[in-house]
Amino acid sequence: MGTVFSFDVRGGESGAVRAALREAVARLHEVDAVFSTYRADSEVSRLARGELTVEQCPPEVARVLALAAEAERVSEGWFSARYRGVPDPTGIVKGWSVERAARRLAAVAGVTGVSVGGGGDVQSLGVPEPGRPWRVGIADPLRPGGLTAVVSAAGAEDLAVATSGTAERGAHVVDPHTGRPAVTDLVAVTVVAPRLTWADCWATAAFARGAAAGLKWLESLPGTEGLLLTADGEVLHTEGLAAYIA
Repeated sequence: MGTVFSFDVRGGESGAVRAALREAVARLHEVDAVFSTYRADSEVSRLARGELTVEQCPPEVARVLALAAEAERVSEGWFSARYRGVPDPTGIVKGWSVERAARRLAAVAGVTGVSVGGGGDVQSLGVPEPGRPWRVGIADPLRPGGLTAVVSAAGAEDLAVATSGTAERGAHVVDPHTGRPAVTDLVAVTVVAPRLTWADCWATAAFARGAAAGLKWLESLPGTEGLLLTADGEVLHTEGLAAYIA
Protein backbone atom coordinates (compact mmCIF):
# COMPACT_ATOMS: atom_id res chain seq x y z
CA MET A 1 0.00 0.00 0.00
CA GLY A 2 3.01 2.25 -0.30
CA THR A 3 3.44 2.74 3.44
CA VAL A 4 4.94 1.16 6.57
CA PHE A 5 2.98 -1.05 8.96
CA SER A 6 3.91 -1.79 12.57
CA PHE A 7 2.63 -4.41 15.01
CA ASP A 8 2.81 -4.46 18.82
CA VAL A 9 1.24 -7.53 20.42
CA ARG A 10 1.25 -8.16 24.17
CA GLY A 11 0.61 -11.54 25.78
CA GLY A 12 -0.19 -14.85 24.13
CA GLU A 13 2.01 -17.84 23.37
CA SER A 14 5.00 -16.85 21.23
CA GLY A 15 4.44 -19.42 18.48
CA ALA A 16 0.75 -18.61 18.13
CA VAL A 17 1.44 -14.86 18.02
CA ARG A 18 4.16 -15.25 15.37
CA ALA A 19 1.84 -17.39 13.24
CA ALA A 20 -0.92 -14.78 13.57
CA LEU A 21 1.53 -12.02 12.61
CA ARG A 22 2.58 -13.92 9.49
CA GLU A 23 -1.08 -14.33 8.55
CA ALA A 24 -1.79 -10.64 9.20
CA VAL A 25 1.10 -9.55 6.96
CA ALA A 26 0.04 -11.99 4.23
CA ARG A 27 -3.52 -10.64 4.32
CA LEU A 28 -2.27 -7.06 4.04
CA HIS A 29 -0.38 -8.07 0.89
CA GLU A 30 -3.58 -9.69 -0.39
CA VAL A 31 -5.49 -6.46 0.25
CA ASP A 32 -2.90 -4.55 -1.74
CA ALA A 33 -3.14 -7.04 -4.61
CA VAL A 34 -6.93 -6.74 -4.73
CA PHE A 35 -7.49 -3.04 -4.02
CA SER A 36 -4.45 -1.18 -5.34
CA THR A 37 -5.33 1.41 -7.99
CA TYR A 38 -1.65 1.46 -8.99
CA ARG A 39 -1.66 -2.17 -10.11
CA ALA A 40 -3.24 -2.78 -13.50
CA ASP A 41 -4.01 -6.41 -12.57
CA SER A 42 -5.79 -5.67 -9.26
CA GLU A 43 -9.47 -6.53 -9.07
CA VAL A 44 -10.33 -2.89 -8.31
CA SER A 45 -8.44 -1.70 -11.40
CA ARG A 46 -10.15 -4.31 -13.53
CA LEU A 47 -13.51 -3.34 -11.99
CA ALA A 48 -12.84 0.29 -12.92
CA ARG A 49 -12.12 -0.74 -16.52
CA GLY A 50 -15.33 -2.75 -16.70
CA GLU A 51 -13.53 -6.09 -17.05
CA LEU A 52 -15.13 -7.46 -13.87
CA THR A 53 -18.38 -6.99 -11.99
CA VAL A 54 -18.47 -6.63 -8.22
CA GLU A 55 -19.90 -10.15 -8.03
CA GLN A 56 -16.86 -11.50 -9.89
CA CYS A 57 -14.43 -9.88 -7.43
CA PRO A 58 -13.37 -11.40 -4.09
CA PRO A 59 -16.10 -10.95 -1.43
CA GLU A 60 -13.99 -8.31 0.35
CA VAL A 61 -14.57 -5.89 -2.53
CA ALA A 62 -18.34 -5.86 -2.03
CA ARG A 63 -17.88 -5.51 1.74
CA VAL A 64 -15.52 -2.53 1.42
CA LEU A 65 -17.72 -0.82 -1.18
CA ALA A 66 -20.71 -1.26 1.14
CA LEU A 67 -18.74 0.34 4.00
CA ALA A 68 -17.71 3.16 1.68
CA ALA A 69 -21.35 3.75 0.70
CA GLU A 70 -22.23 4.05 4.40
CA ALA A 71 -19.34 6.49 4.90
CA GLU A 72 -20.61 8.58 1.98
CA ARG A 73 -24.09 8.65 3.52
CA VAL A 74 -22.91 9.65 7.00
CA SER A 75 -20.49 12.27 5.63
CA GLU A 76 -23.23 13.79 3.47
CA GLY A 77 -21.17 13.17 0.37
CA TRP A 78 -17.85 14.55 1.64
CA PHE A 79 -16.35 11.07 1.57
CA SER A 80 -16.56 9.06 -1.63
CA ALA A 81 -15.16 5.76 -2.92
CA ARG A 82 -15.43 6.89 -6.53
CA TYR A 83 -12.96 8.94 -8.54
CA ARG A 84 -13.72 10.25 -12.01
CA GLY A 85 -16.79 8.04 -12.15
CA VAL A 86 -15.16 4.71 -11.30
CA PRO A 87 -14.80 2.75 -8.03
CA ASP A 88 -11.79 3.83 -5.98
CA PRO A 89 -11.99 2.71 -2.32
CA THR A 90 -8.47 3.96 -1.54
CA GLY A 91 -9.76 6.27 1.19
CA ILE A 92 -11.23 3.45 3.28
CA VAL A 93 -9.09 0.38 2.55
CA LYS A 94 -6.08 1.23 4.71
CA GLY A 95 -8.07 1.92 7.85
CA TRP A 96 -10.27 -1.12 7.28
CA SER A 97 -7.30 -3.44 6.71
CA VAL A 98 -5.38 -2.18 9.75
CA GLU A 99 -8.44 -2.58 11.97
CA ARG A 100 -9.07 -6.08 10.61
CA ALA A 101 -5.45 -7.08 11.27
CA ALA A 102 -5.61 -5.75 14.83
CA ARG A 103 -8.81 -7.62 15.63
CA ARG A 104 -7.45 -10.91 14.29
CA LEU A 105 -4.32 -10.56 16.41
CA ALA A 106 -6.40 -9.68 19.48
CA ALA A 107 -8.35 -12.93 19.02
CA VAL A 108 -5.23 -15.04 19.66
CA ALA A 109 -5.54 -16.87 22.98
CA GLY A 110 -3.82 -15.05 25.81
CA VAL A 111 -3.25 -11.76 23.95
CA THR A 112 -4.06 -8.82 26.23
CA GLY A 113 -3.20 -5.87 23.99
CA VAL A 114 -2.62 -5.06 20.33
CA SER A 115 -1.59 -1.92 18.51
CA VAL A 116 -1.30 -1.91 14.72
CA GLY A 117 -0.19 1.15 12.78
CA GLY A 118 -0.30 1.85 9.07
CA GLY A 119 0.90 5.08 7.50
CA GLY A 120 0.51 7.02 10.74
CA ASP A 121 -2.97 5.67 11.57
CA VAL A 122 -3.34 3.37 14.59
CA GLN A 123 -5.85 0.82 15.90
CA SER A 124 -5.30 -0.23 19.51
CA LEU A 125 -7.17 -2.89 21.48
CA GLY A 126 -6.81 -3.89 25.11
CA VAL A 127 -3.81 -2.63 27.08
CA PRO A 128 -0.03 -2.99 26.70
CA GLU A 129 0.26 -3.92 30.38
CA PRO A 130 -1.92 -3.71 33.50
CA GLY A 131 -2.58 -0.14 34.57
CA ARG A 132 -0.98 1.44 31.48
CA PRO A 133 -2.97 2.46 28.39
CA TRP A 134 -1.83 2.73 24.80
CA ARG A 135 -0.66 6.26 23.89
CA VAL A 136 -0.49 7.72 20.38
CA GLY A 137 1.37 10.90 19.46
CA ILE A 138 -0.20 13.25 16.91
CA ALA A 139 2.50 14.77 14.72
CA ASP A 140 2.52 18.53 14.20
CA PRO A 141 2.92 19.18 10.44
CA LEU A 142 3.94 22.80 11.13
CA ARG A 143 6.77 21.76 13.49
CA PRO A 144 8.71 18.82 12.05
CA GLY A 145 9.55 16.41 14.87
CA GLY A 146 7.01 18.03 17.19
CA LEU A 147 3.67 16.80 18.50
CA THR A 148 0.32 18.56 18.54
CA ALA A 149 -0.97 16.27 21.29
CA VAL A 150 -0.73 12.78 22.77
CA VAL A 151 -3.88 10.66 22.81
CA SER A 152 -4.38 8.11 25.59
CA ALA A 153 -6.61 5.06 25.38
CA ALA A 154 -7.20 5.12 29.14
CA GLY A 155 -10.69 3.77 29.83
CA ALA A 156 -11.24 2.64 26.23
CA GLU A 157 -10.95 -0.98 25.13
CA ASP A 158 -10.88 0.01 21.45
CA LEU A 159 -9.19 3.19 20.26
CA ALA A 160 -8.35 4.33 16.74
CA VAL A 161 -6.45 7.44 15.72
CA ALA A 162 -6.39 8.58 12.08
CA THR A 163 -4.96 11.72 10.50
CA SER A 164 -5.64 13.28 7.12
CA GLY A 165 -3.67 16.23 5.79
CA THR A 166 -1.13 17.62 3.38
CA ALA A 167 2.10 17.11 5.33
CA GLU A 168 3.10 13.69 3.97
CA ARG A 169 1.44 13.44 0.54
CA GLY A 170 0.65 17.01 -0.44
CA ALA A 171 -2.80 18.03 -1.69
CA HIS A 172 -4.11 14.50 -2.23
CA VAL A 173 -7.55 14.86 -0.60
CA VAL A 174 -10.16 15.34 -3.33
CA ASP A 175 -13.39 17.28 -2.95
CA PRO A 176 -15.97 14.71 -4.16
CA HIS A 177 -18.23 17.52 -5.37
CA THR A 178 -15.66 18.99 -7.78
CA GLY A 179 -13.26 16.11 -8.46
CA ARG A 180 -10.37 18.47 -7.69
CA PRO A 181 -8.08 18.82 -4.65
CA ALA A 182 -10.05 20.10 -1.68
CA VAL A 183 -9.78 23.84 -1.08
CA THR A 184 -9.45 24.03 2.68
CA ASP A 185 -7.97 26.19 5.44
CA LEU A 186 -6.69 23.06 7.21
CA VAL A 187 -3.32 21.32 7.16
CA ALA A 188 -4.38 18.30 9.24
CA VAL A 189 -7.36 16.63 10.89
CA THR A 190 -6.97 13.86 13.45
CA VAL A 191 -9.99 11.77 14.44
CA VAL A 192 -10.25 9.59 17.55
CA ALA A 193 -12.89 6.86 17.52
CA PRO A 194 -13.28 3.17 18.46
CA ARG A 195 -12.84 1.87 14.89
CA LEU A 196 -10.13 2.85 12.44
CA THR A 197 -12.35 2.01 9.47
CA TRP A 198 -14.51 5.02 10.34
CA ALA A 199 -11.85 7.24 11.89
CA ASP A 200 -9.92 7.13 8.61
CA CYS A 201 -13.01 8.11 6.58
CA TRP A 202 -14.11 10.85 8.99
CA ALA A 203 -10.65 12.46 9.03
CA THR A 204 -10.70 12.67 5.23
CA ALA A 205 -14.26 14.03 5.10
CA ALA A 206 -13.65 16.62 7.81
CA PHE A 207 -10.47 17.79 6.08
CA ALA A 208 -12.33 18.29 2.80
CA ARG A 209 -15.09 20.26 4.57
CA GLY A 210 -12.72 22.82 6.11
CA ALA A 211 -12.20 23.97 9.68
CA ALA A 212 -15.58 25.41 10.71
CA ALA A 213 -17.82 22.92 8.90
CA GLY A 214 -15.52 19.99 9.68
CA LEU A 215 -15.48 20.71 13.40
CA LYS A 216 -19.27 21.13 13.53
CA TRP A 217 -19.81 17.86 11.68
CA LEU A 218 -17.38 15.88 13.87
CA GLU A 219 -19.20 17.19 16.96
CA SER A 220 -22.39 15.58 15.60
CA LEU A 221 -20.89 12.07 15.33
CA PRO A 222 -21.39 9.83 18.40
CA GLY A 223 -18.24 8.37 19.94
CA THR A 224 -16.04 10.51 17.72
CA GLU A 225 -13.62 13.28 18.62
CA GLY A 226 -11.37 15.41 16.45
CA LEU A 227 -8.40 17.76 16.47
CA LEU A 228 -8.05 20.19 13.56
CA LEU A 229 -4.98 22.27 12.72
CA THR A 230 -5.34 25.28 10.42
CA ALA A 231 -2.71 26.62 8.06
CA ASP A 232 -2.07 29.57 10.37
CA GLY A 233 -1.42 27.29 13.35
CA GLU A 234 -4.77 27.52 15.12
CA VAL A 235 -5.74 24.31 16.93
CA LEU A 236 -9.43 23.44 17.08
CA HIS A 237 -10.96 20.40 18.76
CA THR A 238 -14.26 18.78 19.62
CA GLU A 239 -15.59 19.24 23.12
CA GLY A 240 -14.96 15.68 24.23
CA LEU A 241 -11.39 15.35 22.99
CA ALA A 242 -9.96 16.47 26.35
CA ALA A 243 -10.92 13.11 27.84
CA TYR A 244 -8.38 11.41 25.56
CA ILE A 245 -5.44 13.82 25.90
CA ALA A 246 -2.62 12.40 27.99
